[in-house]
Amino acid sequence: MTTTEARPSKLTPRGRATRERIIQAAAELIYEHGVQNTNNERIRLAAGVSGSQLTRHFPTKESLVRAVIAWRADTVIALHKIPQLGHLDTFASLRLWADSYIEREELCRGGCSYGSLAGEALKAAPSLRPDVADGFERWEDLFRAGLTAMRERGDLRPQADPDQLTHLLMAAFQGGMLLNQAADDVAPLRDALDAALAHVESFATHPVPHDDATGGEAP
Repeated sequence: MTTTEARPSKLTPRGRATRERIIQAAAELIYEHGVQNTNNERIRLAAGVSGSQLTRHFPTKESLVRAVIAWRADTVIALHKIPQLGHLDTFASLRLWADSYIEREELCRGGCSYGSLAGEALKAAPSLRPDVADGFERWEDLFRAGLTAMRERGDLRPQADPDQLTHLLMAAFQGGMLLNQAADDVAPLRDALDAALAHVESFATHPVPHDDATGGEAP
C-alpha cells in the first residue's frame, strides 16, 4: 500500500492549493462516475494540472482515493459542526440535523457523498477499508459525544447506550439516503430518521417538546 503523496504541511501555499484542487476535482468525478471510471486524464483536465503535477502529489490512484476519502470525511464533519447544530447534544439539535435534509430534497438526490464514496472505494480497493472506517468513526464520534453528554446531563436515562443510538442514527441516515436516491422521494429518509429519533427520545427523562420551526443552514 503506497502512501507517498506529498504532505500538505511540507508544501508551499501554491503546492497546497494545487493539491486541494486535484482532490476536489477527483472527488467530484468519483461521485459522478465512480472510482473505476475516473482516470488520470479526466482528473488532470478537471483540475487544470499537468500530468507531472498530478503524479508528484499522488503517485498512485490509491493514494489519491485515500486523500479524497479523508477530504470527504472532513467536509461532512465540518458541516455537522455548524453553529446551528451546536454539539448535537440536545433533542432539538438532533431534530434540526434530520430536518435539514428532510426539508431540502435537493440535498438528497445524489445520496450521501461519503457513503457513496465508501462503497465505491471498498469495491475498487479493499485495502482502503481502514481509511473508510476512520471517516465513519470520526463522523460517529460527533453523535456519540453528543448523546453521551445528554446522558451525563440527565436528559437521557442511564439505560441509553450512546454507541447503540449512534449506530442507529447513522444506519437510518445511510439507508434512508440510499432509498431516497433510488426512489427520488424523500419519504424513506424522513421515515427512517423519524423512527430513529423517536427511539432516541424514548430514553428521555422528560417529555420532549417538538417545535415545527426549524430553519437554518443544512449540513
